[in-house]
Amino acid sequence: MSGPVPTSTPPPTPVPPFGSPSPFPTSLSTPRPSTNPPRIAAPSAILEDLDTGQVLFAIRPGDRRPVASITKIMTALLVVERLPPSRLVEVGTDAPETPGSSLGLEVGERISALDLLYALLLQSSNDAAVALADAVSGSTQAFVRLMNARAADLRLTDTHFASPNGLDDRGYSSAADLALLTRTAYQSALFGRVVDTKTRDIPAPFSPPRHVQNRNALLWLYSGAIGVKTGFTSAAGNCLIATAARASGRVIAVVLGEADDPFDDAATLLNYGLLEFERNVVARAGDAVGSVTVSGQDVPAVAQLDLAPLVRLDLLSGVARELRPLPRLMLPVAIGSVIGSLVATASGHVIASVPIVAGLTVAVPTPSPSPTRVEPHGDVTLRDVVVLLAALVRALLGPSL
Repeated sequence: MSGPVPTSTPPPTPVPPFGSPSPFPTSLSTPRPSTNPPRIAAPSAILEDLDTGQVLFAIRPGDRRPVASITKIMTALLVVERLPPSRLVEVGTDAPETPGSSLGLEVGERISALDLLYALLLQSSNDAAVALADAVSGSTQAFVRLMNARAADLRLTDTHFASPNGLDDRGYSSAADLALLTRTAYQSALFGRVVDTKTRDIPAPFSPPRHVQNRNALLWLYSGAIGVKTGFTSAAGNCLIATAARASGRVIAVVLGEADDPFDDAATLLNYGLLEFERNVVARAGDAVGSVTVSGQDVPAVAQLDLAPLVRLDLLSGVARELRPLPRLMLPVAIGSVIGSLVATASGHVIASVPIVAGLTVAVPTPSPSPTRVEPHGDVTLRDVVVLLAALVRALLGPSL
């Protein structure tokens, strides 16, 4: 393997409650580093800057596909947004009946939301997903409605959920939507800590602690890996969302529908993002970046956010920037209002952009007052006016004048 060196090998681990071993790869195979776009087997994939969403590589990123247990990222997002980690969840009758990967929850067991979150994201426990759904919304049906409402809030237009765990295969999403969903989940520091955890012991009510192990083998095999989640059903194939961090930044790779192990493709994408791109600071938030002309007046422009895209190494020398004002922009313009965008380009292609705002308030110009003068009416002359006034005086004073 080229690129980051493996840190160790993930040990096989029994999966409660039946003790079946989790199969893990023990090595990665990736091509030599290259600025050429990578070749991978996944039918749908995307690679993004984890912090900004800048797309570095994509194959059919908008395809709607079943995504199996990747669904649990939305479940986790709602949990970290709505449940305190210390909240004790009482397990209902439906969670222990959930098939597939299981923590072995028992009816009436009281367990913290945090421990359920670890079971959900490390071992992909389906019963933990149901218990958390019940705790948040009262039922899985109500929770699924909440999942889809949150997806609409995030504008995940190629996503629909049908369960909190993804077992159904009636739900679907896309690589691009899943990248946005995961970047949103990373706004919670708790989510980031959980998905970066290799193993955890979770208390059981009447037996030794349940040992769960993360099924994301990249945490052992890829130096710098920090998450996130695996998934598999026959319809979805092998799915993986992987994140990693190095000096150049953090990237996220989504691979969907793999026929075989998805870890090599994910590592190949992570290598491409982390080894073949460099951060290029085009402007910092608050920088004056020029001006745009509005109704003949110059409006100073200020970058609203940092514009610091990842740029492929062979394109670094050709990075340029330009201001693009909003169409049909008119005066007055208030200070701080968005007036357009600052765009970074490389080889003529847009690679990133941020809004620009007005640095000053610019009002509609007040027209200069013009001198007042008497305008003649038609062909009337000054002599005509004098004659008319004389006639009026005679009429008033009589013929004796």
